[in-house]
Amino acid sequence: MENDTLKAFLSENAIKPAEVAYSASPRFLNKDRKPMEWKLRVMTSEECDNILRECKKKEFVPGTREVKITTDQEKFITELTTACVTYPNLNSEELQNSYGAVGAAELVHRMLTPGEFSDLANTVQQANGFDVGMKDKIKRAKN
Repeated sequence: MENDTLKAFLSENAIKPAEVAYSASPRFLNKDRKPMEWKLRVMTSEECDNILRECKKKEFVPGTREVKITTDQEKFITELTTACVTYPNLNSEELQNSYGAVGAAELVHRMLTPGEFSDLANTVQQANGFDVGMKDKIKRAKN
């Protein structure tokens, strides 16, 4: 019995996360004058951990020998967002040159208004499962 239920957890039986289509801005229109859809991927926990690691920094506490590790949340959200956008290609040299940007992070901030970027970042976080709180998970587990 346990072997049967264990099979549900095997990699080949797990449902793969689907790519998410999202219209990040009404300012980018296709030939039919409808907002272009951006494509967002779901990343692995390992990829997310690597981004998080890059966004941590050590700070010495003045007057002590202690080191405090902090996370630059703004950088983390930007890096997570740019890593999940698969279309448009934010690493495209042509696209970056068009906006006078260097790098995906600078490009996405130049392409979108602050509100549009915030909405895109929220959508990326939801696609990666950051929108579900512990209360909701416990409630679902009990049902």
